Amino acid sequence: MRSVRARAALGATLVVAVALVGAGLAVLLVLRANLIGQADLQAEVVAREVAGELATGTPYGEVELDDEEDHPVQVTDEEDRVVLVSKDLRAVTGTATSGVTPVPAPSVSASPPPGDDDDDGDDGGDTARPGRGQVSNDDPDFSDGTATVDRTTADYRFAAVEATTPDGVTLTVHAGAPLAAEQEAVGTVRGAMLTGLPVLLLVVAGVTWLVTRRALRPVEGIRREMAAITASEDLTRRVPEPDSRDEIAALARTTNETLTALEASVERQRRFVADASHELRSPIASLRTQLEVAEAHPELLDLPGAVADTVRLQALAADLLLLARLDAGERPGGGTVELGALVREEVSQRTGDRIAVAVEAPEGEAFEVNGSRGQLARVVGNLLDNAQRHAGTSVAVSVAADGRGVRVEVRDDGDGVPEEERERIFERFVRLDDARSRDDGGAGLGLAIARDVAARHGGTLTVHRADGGGAAFLLRLPRRS
Repeated sequence: MRSVRARAALGATLVVAVALVGAGLAVLLVLRANLIGQADLQAEVVAREVAGELATGTPYGEVELDDEEDHPVQVTDEEDRVVLVSKDLRAVTGTATSGVTPVPAPSVSASPPPGDDDDDGDDGGDTARPGRGQVSNDDPDFSDGTATVDRTTADYRFAAVEATTPDGVTLTVHAGAPLAAEQEAVGTVRGAMLTGLPVLLLVVAGVTWLVTRRALRPVEGIRREMAAITASEDLTRRVPEPDSRDEIAALARTTNETLTALEASVERQRRFVADASHELRSPIASLRTQLEVAEAHPELLDLPGAVADTVRLQALAADLLLLARLDAGERPGGGTVELGALVREEVSQRTGDRIAVAVEAPEGEAFEVNGSRGQLARVVGNLLDNAQRHAGTSVAVSVAADGRGVRVEVRDDGDGVPEEERERIFERFVRLDDARSRDDGGAGLGLAIARDVAARHGGTLTVHRADGGGAAFLLRLPRRS
């Protein structure tokens, strides 16, 4: 039962079995009710015919009891004594009495009882006619029983109808209708159902198994390919996508999208490690060379250069550590940061910039956002560092409201960023040729870190051309909730 096919086949079979059993029982009950209704009608017709003859004063011996085998008749009086039975009736059950031997009874007179006249009317719903008895118009009582007619015992449905003779004697006529047809029909239908049900369930189980197997065949192909990809570690491979537009095709497409994202992530990680090792190699090699020269010739020690290389290594290690934390999914804290005050504070601490930074941040308005003050200060610092490397004569930073958010824009009057490079510069270790020739120690991680931090804070970081030329980096963050 660990197989989906087996569970699907068993589930479908159980559902169909319950439905068929329920439907079969309903059919049998309806069929039996209809057939019993027909038997009741037949028994009532015979009982009323006999009751009608008795109500007209017909003597017991002259009452016509036709078709005695199919419709046995038993007539009892007010004391449940048998006064008339069918000729070949040997035994009966289900009526007022099981007797089949008539008791001696006075002959029935055809004359009306004294005091009756032609003006008698309707009384209580019974049909009364001048000079005659009456037959009750009430619904007959029905019962199940058996009757032995000429040594043959069978089940019958009996109808009891009351009749009053002209002499005022109340008789009860019990007439039966055979249930053999009902039993035969119900038995035939029940047998057919019991015979066909297992066959139908086997067909349902087999069809469900085959359909499920065919439907899950692409899943098996996806599983095999994923197992091969795992074993080979070749993330360039993709699982087969079926031509259908069902859930399995959607699963295959999603799996391939996941593999594409995983391949890009692994490739980015490999490139990151390679670039990081390359960036670390140069300052480490330079520092080692200076130390070795200083060991052999102390008078040739370039102490400022060694300090610069050490600072560069420290900054690079800090950047790599921050990127590692961001890649691990580190989320900013839930503190509140006022961006206007943050920008003014960052600019005031930059005493060594070659170009003074112009600040446009109104002090009377609060620009509060949720996040980490340290990380957002790192974003502003990186953007200002980038502007200082590329600016000609001016660098400006502004803070303003932006709908439901806050915008921080850093502008310079340099050459700007070519449109085709405006996304690539946010990749790690990417530096344009001009930046490489003028870089004073940057590793191409500042803008990548800034965009990652902005994304972690629910914001965006983009670049466009400034109004006066140069580049304008736009940081958008949602206001504090």
